[in-house]
Amino acid sequence: MGKVNVGIEAINYYGGSAYVNVKKLAELRNLDNNRFENLLMKEKSVPLNYEDPISFGVNAAKPIIDSLSDEDKDRIEMLVTCTESGIDFGKSISTYIHHYLGLNRNCRLFELKNACFSGSAGYQNALNFVASQVAPGAKALVIATDMIKFAAADGGEALTADWSFAELSGGAGAVAILVSEQPDILVSDFGANGSYGYEIMDTCRPITNGEAGNADLSLMSYLDCCEAAFKEYCKRVADVDYVKTFDYLVFHTPFGGMVKGAHRTMMRKLYKAKPAVIAEDFDKRVFPGMQYCMRVGNSCGATIFLNLISTICHGDFTEPKRLGFFSYGSGCCSEFYSGVVTKEGQEKLLKMDVNKTLDDRYELSMDQYELILRNNGSVEFGTRNADIDFNLVPEPFEKLKGKGILVLNKINEYHREYIWV
Repeated sequence: MGKVNVGIEAINYYGGSAYVNVKKLAELRNLDNNRFENLLMKEKSVPLNYEDPISFGVNAAKPIIDSLSDEDKDRIEMLVTCTESGIDFGKSISTYIHHYLGLNRNCRLFELKNACFSGSAGYQNALNFVASQVAPGAKALVIATDMIKFAAADGGEALTADWSFAELSGGAGAVAILVSEQPDILVSDFGANGSYGYEIMDTCRPITNGEAGNADLSLMSYLDCCEAAFKEYCKRVADVDYVKTFDYLVFHTPFGGMVKGAHRTMMRKLYKAKPAVIAEDFDKRVFPGMQYCMRVGNSCGATIFLNLISTICHGDFTEPKRLGFFSYGSGCCSEFYSGVVTKEGQEKLLKMDVNKTLDDRYELSMDQYELILRNNGSVEFGTRNADIDFNLVPEPFEKLKGKGILVLNKINEYHREYIWV
């Protein structure tokens, strides 16, 4: 059997109907301005009561699915949803997404979680499935979808970190990735992977709509894993250089300041680089990927792929460029991997117009945002029955009309029912 190129045939992002200006939120919360500036955040997506990981995932994937022929659509033989925002201990959200996308019933459906590493875990599984050639020509659809309805859990003696800034960075949204033997967007460096993980209690979700943990410990673990995963990658791939091998670096981006710190640490440890050199390299190879993330916040497993989208949309691909990825999930697991993007891949992705998707969101006032927070308990994990109030904050819903967007309409005996707007 000959070598098969595998990678990303298509990719798209959807982040909901509303956002808040993060600076205004920081001022409302009376947070320290210097610490706020270090976050490198501008906006964050805010999930409304009619939005959930299922609707996000369907809306991200639908433009991709609609672009396929019936024959190609039927070759999607695996659908994996990657989330820490599940709705049921047993039923996978992949079943809903499969239904509303109208996919072939001869399809493997499953859901996985591993904090913010989940998207990469699903992507790597999809690559392996396609490359294995157990079903030549088959495609896999990976949907990383999450939303942080902020409510920090009370900490015990070991969970005493200041979570006041976590609200500013908690975002929402989904990235849909079609993996196949026609890697138009990105050709994976198949087998070029360095994994690193261990048990640590940095952050967790012990309750359905709240997070707990130690923010400082999470930062230290992220930095530790970045270095260790890259070193493992170097063991498996010959002649790797952190600066010369990768034209761009794609980081999991909980907030921009963490990425900036990780890149600075790597440059110092590997090259003893001076601040001016580090800053120049950051602007050239890292910042292009952060631009969309600065407008969304942390959407967990989807975030590294939103960074990828931003890198491709804002980078220079007149010649093929190799991208290095660092993916991290609390708890923890991490991986460093890579792939190549061409000008044609950039041109195809730009047609998805993710920038317009972000621009079309409605900016919430602080009063509207507070109202949404107070109402977050109306649709939680395990909700048995609920009728969705589309008029809680009517303006963003009005902007959706006529766009063919899927929204949650009601929950009837635990079963979620959706409508197309």
